[in-house]
Amino acid sequence: MALEEFEDQPGRKDKNYQLMRSIRDFAMGILWLGMGLYLTVSERAKEANDPLMRILGGIFIIYGIFRIYRGYKKNYYNER
Repeated sequence: MALEEFEDQPGRKDKNYQLMRSIRDFAMGILWLGMGLYLTVSERAKEANDPLMRILGGIFIIYGIFRIYRGYKKNYYNER
C-alpha cells in the first residue's frame, strides 16, 4: 500500500470536525426555519400586515433550508 492512498481518507479529527459542523448546521437551520415560519404565519405578523415581515420570513426560511442541506451534504473541505 502506498502512502498516497491514506492521504485521501479523513482522519479521526476530521470526522469529529465534520460531525460537529453537521450538528451545528442542522441546529442553526432549524432555528432559522422556525424564525422564518414565525414571521410568515404568526398571528402577530398577520395583524401587522407588514410585507417586510413576510419578505424577511421568506429569506429566513430559504436560509434555514440551505443550512439544513449543507449539514446533510457535509461538504466542508475544498478540493485541492
